[in-house]
Amino acid sequence: MLRKLYYGDNLEVLQKQIRDETVDLCYIDPPFNSKRSYNQIYSNFGKEDVAQAQAFIDTWTWDKRAIEGFEAITRNARGIFPKQSIDLLLGLAKVLGKSSLLAYLVSMTQRIAEIHRVLKPTGSFYLHCDPTASHYLKLVLDAIFSGQGRKGAFRNELIWCYRKWNVKQAQFPSNHDVIFFYTKSDQYVFHTTYLPKSPKSSGKGKKIQSVLGADGRRKSIYLDEQSEGTPTPDWWEIPIINPMAKERLGYPTQKPEALLERILKTSSNVGDCVLDAFCGCGTTVAVAERLERSWIGIDITFQSISLIMKRLEDAFGKEILTKIALDGVPKDLESANALARKEDDRTRKEFEKWAILTYTENRGIINEKKGADGGIDGVAFIQEDAENQREVLFSVKSGRGISVKDVRELGYLVEREKAATGILLTLESPTKPMVQEAKKAGFYQNVFMRQPVAKLRIVTVAEILQGERFNLPLTLEVLKRAGPQKITDNLSLDI
Repeated sequence: MLRKLYYGDNLEVLQKQIRDETVDLCYIDPPFNSKRSYNQIYSNFGKEDVAQAQAFIDTWTWDKRAIEGFEAITRNARGIFPKQSIDLLLGLAKVLGKSSLLAYLVSMTQRIAEIHRVLKPTGSFYLHCDPTASHYLKLVLDAIFSGQGRKGAFRNELIWCYRKWNVKQAQFPSNHDVIFFYTKSDQYVFHTTYLPKSPKSSGKGKKIQSVLGADGRRKSIYLDEQSEGTPTPDWWEIPIINPMAKERLGYPTQKPEALLERILKTSSNVGDCVLDAFCGCGTTVAVAERLERSWIGIDITFQSISLIMKRLEDAFGKEILTKIALDGVPKDLESANALARKEDDRTRKEFEKWAILTYTENRGIINEKKGADGGIDGVAFIQEDAENQREVLFSVKSGRGISVKDVRELGYLVEREKAATGILLTLESPTKPMVQEAKKAGFYQNVFMRQPVAKLRIVTVAEILQGERFNLPLTLEVLKRAGPQKITDNLSLDI
Protein backbone atom coordinates (compact mmCIF):
# COMPACT_ATOMS: atom_id res chain seq x y z
CA MET A 1 0.00 0.00 0.00
CA LEU A 2 1.35 3.42 -0.98
CA ARG A 3 2.01 5.81 1.90
CA LYS A 4 3.74 8.95 0.61
CA LEU A 5 4.24 12.23 2.46
CA TYR A 6 5.72 15.20 0.59
CA TYR A 7 7.23 18.22 2.33
CA GLY A 8 7.16 21.17 -0.05
CA ASP A 9 5.08 23.44 -2.26
CA ASN A 10 2.21 21.31 -3.56
CA LEU A 11 2.36 22.92 -7.00
CA GLU A 12 5.96 21.84 -7.48
CA VAL A 13 5.26 18.38 -6.04
CA LEU A 14 2.24 17.88 -8.30
CA GLN A 15 4.15 19.03 -11.37
CA LYS A 16 7.29 16.99 -10.77
CA GLN A 17 6.37 14.01 -8.61
CA ILE A 18 2.87 12.74 -9.42
CA ARG A 19 2.18 11.10 -12.76
CA ASP A 20 -0.87 11.58 -14.98
CA GLU A 21 -4.04 9.68 -14.05
CA THR A 22 -2.75 7.90 -10.95
CA VAL A 23 -5.13 9.20 -8.25
CA ASP A 24 -8.63 7.85 -7.55
CA LEU A 25 -9.85 10.52 -5.15
CA CYS A 26 -8.59 13.95 -4.14
CA TYR A 27 -9.86 16.06 -1.26
CA ILE A 28 -8.37 19.47 -0.46
CA ASP A 29 -9.07 21.96 2.28
CA PRO A 30 -6.94 24.89 1.06
CA PRO A 31 -6.33 28.03 3.09
CA PHE A 32 -9.25 30.42 2.86
CA ASN A 33 -10.04 33.52 4.83
CA SER A 34 -13.28 32.70 6.61
CA LYS A 35 -13.22 35.94 8.61
CA ARG A 36 -12.98 38.20 5.57
CA SER A 37 -16.12 40.21 4.82
CA TYR A 38 -17.49 40.32 1.29
CA ASN A 39 -16.57 43.99 0.87
CA GLN A 40 -12.95 43.20 1.67
CA ILE A 41 -12.72 41.37 -1.64
CA TYR A 42 -12.58 44.82 -3.18
CA SER A 43 -10.06 46.09 -0.60
CA ASN A 44 -12.67 48.10 1.29
CA PHE A 45 -11.48 47.18 4.78
CA GLY A 46 -13.46 48.09 7.85
CA LYS A 47 -11.46 49.26 10.88
CA GLU A 48 -12.57 46.31 12.97
CA ASP A 49 -11.27 43.85 10.38
CA VAL A 50 -7.90 45.37 9.54
CA ALA A 51 -5.92 42.73 11.47
CA GLN A 52 -7.90 39.89 9.90
CA ALA A 53 -7.54 41.41 6.45
CA GLN A 54 -3.81 41.87 6.95
CA ALA A 55 -3.46 38.18 7.79
CA PHE A 56 -5.07 37.37 4.45
CA ILE A 57 -2.88 39.85 2.58
CA ASP A 58 0.22 38.40 4.23
CA THR A 59 -0.70 35.02 2.74
CA TRP A 60 -1.96 36.08 -0.68
CA THR A 61 -0.39 39.15 -2.26
CA TRP A 62 -0.05 40.27 -5.85
CA ASP A 63 3.69 39.68 -5.91
CA LYS A 64 6.26 38.07 -8.18
CA ARG A 65 4.86 34.60 -7.47
CA ALA A 66 1.32 35.68 -8.41
CA ILE A 67 2.50 37.42 -11.60
CA GLU A 68 4.46 34.32 -12.65
CA GLY A 69 1.42 32.14 -11.95
CA PHE A 70 -0.87 34.40 -13.97
CA GLU A 71 1.57 34.33 -16.90
CA ALA A 72 1.90 30.52 -16.63
CA ILE A 73 -1.87 30.15 -16.97
CA THR A 74 -2.28 32.58 -19.88
CA ARG A 75 0.79 31.20 -21.70
CA ASN A 76 -0.36 27.59 -21.10
CA ALA A 77 2.94 26.09 -22.24
CA ARG A 78 2.07 22.63 -20.84
CA GLY A 79 -1.45 22.66 -22.25
CA ILE A 80 -3.22 21.81 -18.98
CA PHE A 81 -5.45 24.91 -18.85
CA PRO A 82 -8.58 24.89 -21.04
CA LYS A 83 -9.42 28.10 -22.89
CA GLN A 84 -12.21 28.82 -20.40
CA SER A 85 -9.69 28.96 -17.52
CA ILE A 86 -7.55 31.49 -19.36
CA ASP A 87 -10.57 33.64 -20.31
CA LEU A 88 -11.86 33.47 -16.74
CA LEU A 89 -8.61 34.73 -15.20
CA LEU A 90 -8.31 37.52 -17.78
CA GLY A 91 -11.87 38.59 -16.98
CA LEU A 92 -11.40 38.39 -13.20
CA ALA A 93 -8.28 40.55 -13.50
CA LYS A 94 -10.45 43.32 -14.97
CA VAL A 95 -13.02 43.01 -12.19
CA LEU A 96 -10.78 42.40 -9.16
CA GLY A 97 -7.62 44.18 -10.22
CA LYS A 98 -4.20 42.98 -9.10
CA SER A 99 -5.54 42.09 -5.66
CA SER A 100 -4.96 39.50 -2.96
CA LEU A 101 -8.11 37.68 -4.07
CA LEU A 102 -6.87 37.43 -7.67
CA ALA A 103 -3.53 36.11 -6.36
CA TYR A 104 -5.48 33.46 -4.42
CA LEU A 105 -7.53 32.45 -7.47
CA VAL A 106 -4.40 32.25 -9.64
CA SER A 107 -2.79 29.97 -7.07
CA MET A 108 -5.87 27.75 -6.84
CA THR A 109 -6.30 27.58 -10.64
CA GLN A 110 -2.73 26.30 -11.03
CA ARG A 111 -3.19 23.62 -8.39
CA ILE A 112 -6.66 22.47 -9.43
CA ALA A 113 -5.46 22.07 -13.01
CA GLU A 114 -2.64 19.81 -11.80
CA ILE A 115 -5.08 17.81 -9.65
CA HIS A 116 -7.32 17.32 -12.68
CA ARG A 117 -4.27 16.01 -14.57
CA VAL A 118 -3.34 13.42 -11.93
CA LEU A 119 -6.90 12.15 -11.43
CA LYS A 120 -7.78 8.90 -13.14
CA PRO A 121 -10.62 9.11 -15.71
CA THR A 122 -12.82 7.55 -13.00
CA GLY A 123 -11.53 9.94 -10.33
CA SER A 124 -13.45 12.25 -7.99
CA PHE A 125 -12.51 15.62 -6.50
CA TYR A 126 -13.80 17.38 -3.38
CA LEU A 127 -12.85 20.99 -2.64
CA HIS A 128 -13.60 22.38 0.83
CA CYS A 129 -14.12 26.13 1.10
CA ASP A 130 -16.30 28.72 2.80
CA PRO A 131 -19.09 30.93 1.39
CA THR A 132 -16.92 34.05 0.98
CA ALA A 133 -14.94 32.60 -1.95
CA SER A 134 -17.00 29.57 -3.00
CA HIS A 135 -18.68 31.33 -5.93
CA TYR A 136 -15.31 32.28 -7.44
CA LEU A 137 -13.87 28.81 -6.90
CA LYS A 138 -16.85 27.18 -8.59
CA LEU A 139 -16.13 29.19 -11.74
CA VAL A 140 -12.53 27.96 -11.60
CA LEU A 141 -13.69 24.36 -11.14
CA ASP A 142 -16.30 24.51 -13.92
CA ALA A 143 -13.70 25.81 -16.37
CA ILE A 144 -11.10 23.15 -15.52
CA PHE A 145 -13.39 20.12 -15.29
CA SER A 146 -15.87 20.90 -18.08
CA GLY A 147 -14.11 23.35 -20.39
CA GLN A 148 -12.88 22.75 -23.94
CA GLY A 149 -14.43 19.33 -24.54
CA ARG A 150 -13.51 17.81 -21.20
CA LYS A 151 -15.90 15.18 -19.85
CA GLY A 152 -15.83 16.18 -16.18
CA ALA A 153 -18.90 17.37 -14.36
CA PHE A 154 -20.10 19.18 -11.28
CA ARG A 155 -22.00 16.73 -9.07
CA ASN A 156 -22.93 18.46 -5.81
CA GLU A 157 -22.50 21.50 -3.67
CA LEU A 158 -22.32 19.83 -0.26
CA ILE A 159 -23.12 21.86 2.83
CA TRP A 160 -21.36 20.84 6.02
CA CYS A 161 -23.51 22.10 8.91
CA TYR A 162 -22.23 22.45 12.46
CA ARG A 163 -23.05 24.28 15.67
CA LYS A 164 -20.62 27.11 16.30
CA TRP A 165 -21.96 30.17 18.02
CA ASN A 166 -20.07 33.12 16.60
CA VAL A 167 -22.77 35.74 16.27
CA LYS A 168 -22.07 39.17 14.77
CA GLN A 169 -24.52 42.04 15.04
CA ALA A 170 -27.16 42.38 12.32
CA GLN A 171 -26.38 39.10 10.54
CA PHE A 172 -27.10 35.40 10.91
CA PRO A 173 -24.56 33.06 12.53
CA SER A 174 -22.28 31.38 9.99
CA ASN A 175 -22.64 27.66 10.72
CA HIS A 176 -21.60 25.91 7.52
CA ASP A 177 -18.82 25.28 5.04
CA VAL A 178 -19.12 24.43 1.36
CA ILE A 179 -17.65 21.32 -0.29
CA PHE A 180 -17.76 21.06 -4.09
CA PHE A 181 -17.92 17.55 -5.56
CA TYR A 182 -16.69 17.04 -9.15
CA THR A 183 -15.82 13.98 -11.22
CA LYS A 184 -13.47 13.71 -14.18
CA SER A 185 -15.98 11.76 -16.26
CA ASP A 186 -19.40 10.10 -16.09
CA GLN A 187 -17.77 6.86 -14.96
CA TYR A 188 -16.80 7.17 -11.30
CA VAL A 189 -16.99 5.45 -7.93
CA PHE A 190 -20.03 6.32 -5.83
CA HIS A 191 -21.33 4.29 -2.90
CA THR A 192 -24.66 5.58 -1.61
CA THR A 193 -24.71 6.14 2.13
CA TYR A 194 -27.80 6.36 4.31
CA LEU A 195 -28.81 8.46 7.25
CA PRO A 196 -28.69 6.46 10.47
CA LYS A 197 -32.04 5.63 12.04
CA SER A 198 -32.79 5.62 15.74
CA PRO A 199 -32.15 2.23 17.40
CA LYS A 200 -35.19 -0.03 17.57
CA SER A 201 -36.98 0.10 20.86
CA SER A 202 -36.91 -3.70 21.12
CA GLY A 203 -33.13 -3.68 21.07
CA LYS A 204 -33.12 -6.39 18.39
CA GLY A 205 -30.72 -6.38 15.48
CA LYS A 206 -26.99 -6.74 15.24
CA LYS A 207 -25.25 -3.68 16.62
CA ILE A 208 -22.25 -2.77 14.45
CA GLN A 209 -21.03 0.60 15.73
CA SER A 210 -21.70 3.67 17.82
CA VAL A 211 -21.71 7.07 16.07
CA LEU A 212 -22.12 10.72 16.99
CA GLY A 213 -25.37 12.29 15.84
CA ALA A 214 -25.97 15.87 14.78
CA ASP A 215 -26.86 16.77 18.36
CA GLY A 216 -23.50 15.57 19.63
CA ARG A 217 -24.96 12.51 21.35
CA ARG A 218 -23.70 9.01 20.65
CA LYS A 219 -26.16 6.66 18.93
CA SER A 220 -26.12 2.95 18.06
CA ILE A 221 -26.36 1.89 14.42
CA TYR A 222 -27.79 -1.57 13.56
CA LEU A 223 -26.94 -3.67 10.54
CA ASP A 224 -30.56 -4.22 9.53
CA GLU A 225 -31.15 -0.45 9.57
CA GLN A 226 -27.97 0.43 7.69
CA SER A 227 -28.99 -1.36 4.50
CA GLU A 228 -32.04 0.81 3.85
CA GLY A 229 -33.41 4.18 4.72
CA THR A 230 -33.03 7.75 3.53
CA PRO A 231 -29.98 8.39 1.30
CA THR A 232 -27.63 11.00 2.71
CA PRO A 233 -28.65 14.40 1.26
CA ASP A 234 -26.32 17.19 0.12
CA TRP A 235 -26.28 18.80 3.55
CA TRP A 236 -24.31 17.01 6.24
CA GLU A 237 -24.83 17.55 9.93
CA ILE A 238 -21.51 16.52 11.41
CA PRO A 239 -20.37 18.17 14.66
CA ILE A 240 -17.12 20.11 14.75
CA ILE A 241 -14.48 18.58 16.98
CA ASN A 242 -15.25 19.01 20.66
CA PRO A 243 -12.50 20.97 22.50
CA MET A 244 -12.07 17.99 24.86
CA ALA A 245 -12.23 15.30 22.17
CA LYS A 246 -9.38 12.82 21.92
CA GLU A 247 -9.33 13.51 18.19
CA ARG A 248 -8.45 17.19 18.67
CA LEU A 249 -4.81 18.04 17.93
CA GLY A 250 -4.85 21.80 18.44
CA TYR A 251 -4.57 22.49 14.71
CA PRO A 252 -6.66 25.60 13.92
CA THR A 253 -8.45 24.27 10.83
CA GLN A 254 -8.71 20.60 11.81
CA LYS A 255 -11.71 18.82 10.30
CA PRO A 256 -13.51 15.88 11.98
CA GLU A 257 -12.61 12.39 10.85
CA ALA A 258 -16.33 11.63 10.39
CA LEU A 259 -16.43 14.18 7.56
CA LEU A 260 -13.51 12.64 5.69
CA GLU A 261 -14.74 9.11 6.39
CA ARG A 262 -18.00 9.88 4.60
CA ILE A 263 -16.16 11.28 1.57
CA LEU A 264 -13.70 8.39 1.34
CA LYS A 265 -16.34 5.72 1.79
CA THR A 266 -18.56 7.36 -0.83
CA SER A 267 -15.97 7.96 -3.55
CA SER A 268 -13.26 5.31 -3.16
CA ASN A 269 -12.70 1.60 -2.63
CA VAL A 270 -10.24 -0.33 -0.50
CA GLY A 271 -6.81 -0.05 -2.10
CA ASP A 272 -7.62 3.13 -4.08
CA CYS A 273 -5.18 6.06 -4.01
CA VAL A 274 -6.33 9.13 -2.07
CA LEU A 275 -4.56 12.51 -2.43
CA ASP A 276 -4.68 15.50 -0.10
CA ALA A 277 -2.54 18.32 -1.50
CA PHE A 278 -3.08 20.61 1.54
CA CYS A 279 -2.92 17.89 4.18
CA GLY A 280 -2.42 20.12 7.25
CA CYS A 281 -2.75 17.98 10.37
CA GLY A 282 -3.37 14.80 8.35
CA THR A 283 -7.05 13.99 8.86
CA THR A 284 -7.38 12.70 5.29
CA VAL A 285 -4.32 10.45 5.46
CA ALA A 286 -5.26 9.15 8.92
CA VAL A 287 -8.74 8.17 7.70
CA ALA A 288 -7.29 6.72 4.48
CA GLU A 289 -4.89 4.58 6.52
CA ARG A 290 -7.71 3.33 8.74
CA LEU A 291 -9.92 2.53 5.72
CA GLU A 292 -7.07 0.70 3.93
CA ARG A 293 -6.62 3.20 1.12
CA SER A 294 -3.25 4.13 -0.35
CA TRP A 295 -2.53 7.79 0.27
CA ILE A 296 -0.44 10.80 -0.75
CA GLY A 297 -0.18 13.89 1.46
CA ILE A 298 1.51 17.20 0.65
CA ASP A 299 2.17 20.19 2.90
CA ILE A 300 4.47 23.19 2.72
CA THR A 301 5.25 23.39 6.44
CA PHE A 302 7.39 20.92 8.34
CA GLN A 303 5.23 21.48 11.42
CA SER A 304 2.36 19.82 9.56
CA ILE A 305 4.57 16.95 8.39
CA SER A 306 5.76 16.47 11.97
CA LEU A 307 2.20 16.56 13.34
CA ILE A 308 1.04 13.99 10.78
CA MET A 309 3.88 11.62 11.64
CA LYS A 310 3.07 11.93 15.35
CA ARG A 311 -0.65 11.47 14.69
CA LEU A 312 -0.09 8.31 12.66
CA GLU A 313 2.33 6.94 15.24
CA ASP A 314 -0.19 7.49 18.04
CA ALA A 315 -3.03 5.95 16.04
CA PHE A 316 -1.29 2.99 14.40
CA GLY A 317 1.90 2.41 16.37
CA LYS A 318 5.53 3.31 15.82
CA GLU A 319 5.94 0.68 13.09
CA ILE A 320 3.78 2.78 10.74
CA LEU A 321 6.62 5.31 10.50
CA THR A 322 8.82 2.73 8.78
CA LYS A 323 6.17 2.26 6.07
CA ILE A 324 5.86 5.96 5.14
CA ALA A 325 7.97 7.33 2.29
CA LEU A 326 9.05 10.89 3.18
CA ASP A 327 10.06 13.20 0.36
CA GLY A 328 11.54 16.71 0.60
CA VAL A 329 12.83 16.36 4.16
CA PRO A 330 16.57 17.16 4.50
CA LYS A 331 18.66 13.99 4.44
CA ASP A 332 22.15 15.50 4.14
CA LEU A 333 23.98 18.76 4.80
CA GLU A 334 23.42 19.97 1.26
CA SER A 335 19.63 19.71 1.50
CA ALA A 336 19.67 21.14 5.05
CA ASN A 337 21.64 24.12 3.77
CA ALA A 338 19.17 24.54 0.91
CA LEU A 339 16.26 24.64 3.38
CA ALA A 340 18.07 27.19 5.54
CA ARG A 341 18.74 29.46 2.54
CA LYS A 342 15.17 29.48 1.18
CA GLU A 343 13.87 33.00 0.65
CA ASP A 344 10.22 32.05 0.15
CA ASP A 345 8.23 34.00 2.75
CA ARG A 346 5.71 31.15 2.96
CA THR A 347 8.40 28.90 4.40
CA ARG A 348 9.65 31.34 7.02
CA LYS A 349 11.17 29.53 10.01
CA GLU A 350 11.01 26.19 8.18
CA PHE A 351 14.66 25.36 8.95
CA GLU A 352 14.03 26.10 12.62
CA LYS A 353 10.93 23.90 12.61
CA TRP A 354 12.71 21.03 10.89
CA ALA A 355 15.70 21.17 13.25
CA ILE A 356 13.64 21.30 16.47
CA LEU A 357 10.97 18.78 15.47
CA THR A 358 13.44 16.30 14.01
CA TYR A 359 15.73 16.51 17.04
CA THR A 360 12.81 16.06 19.46
CA GLU A 361 11.10 13.39 17.31
CA ASN A 362 8.08 15.64 16.77
CA ARG A 363 7.65 16.42 20.48
CA GLY A 364 8.92 20.01 20.50
CA ILE A 365 6.72 23.09 20.29
CA ILE A 366 7.63 25.83 17.82
CA ASN A 367 7.59 29.49 18.78
CA GLU A 368 5.41 30.95 16.03
CA LYS A 369 5.84 34.62 16.96
CA LYS A 370 7.01 36.81 14.12
CA GLY A 371 10.03 38.90 15.00
CA ALA A 372 10.61 39.41 18.70
CA ASP A 373 10.81 35.81 19.85
CA GLY A 374 13.44 36.72 22.42
CA GLY A 375 15.86 34.20 20.97
CA ILE A 376 13.65 31.24 21.90
CA ASP A 377 12.74 29.29 18.76
CA GLY A 378 11.03 26.38 20.49
CA VAL A 379 10.40 24.58 23.77
CA ALA A 380 9.84 21.08 25.07
CA PHE A 381 8.29 20.15 28.40
CA ILE A 382 10.01 17.57 30.57
CA GLN A 383 8.82 15.91 33.75
CA GLU A 384 10.79 17.61 36.54
CA ASP A 385 9.52 15.43 39.37
CA ALA A 386 6.36 13.61 40.40
CA GLU A 387 4.22 16.75 40.21
CA ASN A 388 5.92 19.37 38.05
CA GLN A 389 7.04 20.02 34.50
CA ARG A 390 9.82 22.29 33.30
CA GLU A 391 10.83 23.82 30.00
CA VAL A 392 13.79 23.03 27.78
CA LEU A 393 14.60 25.96 25.48
CA PHE A 394 15.80 25.68 21.89
CA SER A 395 17.69 28.26 19.87
CA VAL A 396 18.41 27.57 16.19
CA LYS A 397 21.20 29.21 14.22
CA SER A 398 21.35 28.72 10.46
CA GLY A 399 23.55 31.66 9.48
CA ARG A 400 27.27 31.99 9.32
CA GLY A 401 29.41 33.50 12.05
CA ILE A 402 28.00 31.89 15.17
CA SER A 403 30.04 32.72 18.24
CA VAL A 404 30.35 32.43 21.99
CA LYS A 405 27.83 35.30 22.21
CA ASP A 406 25.07 32.94 21.01
CA VAL A 407 25.86 30.49 23.83
CA ARG A 408 25.86 33.26 26.44
CA GLU A 409 22.51 34.57 25.21
CA LEU A 410 20.97 31.12 25.47
CA GLY A 411 22.39 30.71 28.96
CA TYR A 412 20.82 34.02 29.96
CA LEU A 413 17.42 32.90 28.60
CA VAL A 414 17.63 29.60 30.50
CA GLU A 415 18.25 31.48 33.76
CA ARG A 416 15.62 34.12 33.04
CA GLU A 417 12.92 31.55 32.21
CA LYS A 418 14.05 29.17 34.98
CA ALA A 419 14.27 26.45 32.34
CA ALA A 420 15.89 23.08 32.95
CA THR A 421 18.33 23.27 30.05
CA GLY A 422 19.04 25.08 26.81
CA ILE A 423 19.98 23.48 23.50
CA LEU A 424 21.62 25.37 20.64
CA LEU A 425 20.96 23.72 17.27
CA THR A 426 23.40 25.00 14.69
CA LEU A 427 24.15 24.46 11.03
CA GLU A 428 27.82 25.27 11.59
CA SER A 429 30.23 23.43 13.88
CA PRO A 430 30.81 25.24 17.20
CA THR A 431 34.09 26.98 17.93
CA LYS A 432 36.27 25.91 20.85
CA PRO A 433 35.31 29.02 22.90
CA MET A 434 31.63 28.15 22.36
CA VAL A 435 32.14 24.64 23.72
CA GLN A 436 34.04 26.01 26.72
CA GLU A 437 31.34 28.58 27.41
CA ALA A 438 28.65 25.89 27.36
CA LYS A 439 30.62 23.78 29.86
CA LYS A 440 30.70 26.69 32.33
CA ALA A 441 26.93 26.36 32.79
CA GLY A 442 27.36 23.04 34.57
CA PHE A 443 24.87 20.18 34.66
CA TYR A 444 21.18 19.47 35.14
CA GLN A 445 20.00 16.41 37.08
CA ASN A 446 16.56 14.93 36.51
CA VAL A 447 15.03 12.40 38.89
CA PHE A 448 14.02 10.17 35.98
CA MET A 449 17.57 9.85 34.66
CA ARG A 450 20.58 8.17 36.24
CA GLN A 451 23.14 10.60 34.83
CA PRO A 452 23.13 14.42 34.75
CA VAL A 453 23.16 16.26 31.42
CA ALA A 454 24.79 19.51 30.35
CA LYS A 455 22.84 22.62 31.31
CA LEU A 456 23.75 24.12 27.93
CA ARG A 457 24.29 21.86 24.96
CA ILE A 458 25.35 22.51 21.36
CA VAL A 459 24.03 20.09 18.74
CA THR A 460 24.98 20.40 15.08
CA VAL A 461 22.76 19.64 12.11
CA ALA A 462 25.34 17.05 11.05
CA GLU A 463 24.74 15.23 14.35
CA ILE A 464 20.97 15.41 13.87
CA LEU A 465 21.33 13.92 10.39
CA GLN A 466 23.44 11.13 11.91
CA GLY A 467 20.65 10.27 14.35
CA GLU A 468 21.34 12.42 17.41
CA ARG A 469 18.07 12.92 19.33
CA PHE A 470 16.69 14.61 22.43
CA ASN A 471 17.28 12.43 25.50
CA LEU A 472 15.42 14.06 28.38
CA PRO A 473 12.19 12.58 29.86
CA LEU A 474 9.39 14.35 28.03
CA THR A 475 6.27 14.69 30.15
CA LEU A 476 3.98 12.80 27.75
CA GLU A 477 6.34 9.82 27.48
CA VAL A 478 6.84 9.64 31.26
CA LEU A 479 3.09 9.61 31.83
CA LYS A 480 2.56 6.97 29.14
CA ARG A 481 5.16 4.65 30.64
CA ALA A 482 3.92 5.22 34.18
CA GLY A 483 0.40 4.33 33.07
CA PRO A 484 -2.49 4.97 35.46
CA GLN A 485 -0.22 4.74 38.51
CA LYS A 486 1.00 7.90 40.21
CA ILE A 487 4.58 8.86 39.39
CA THR A 488 6.88 8.54 42.37
CA ASP A 489 10.25 10.12 43.02
CA ASN A 490 12.09 6.78 42.85
CA LEU A 491 10.76 5.92 39.38
CA SER A 492 13.75 5.60 37.05
CA LEU A 493 13.40 5.71 33.29
CA ASP A 494 16.17 5.39 30.74
CA ILE A 495 15.16 7.59 27.85
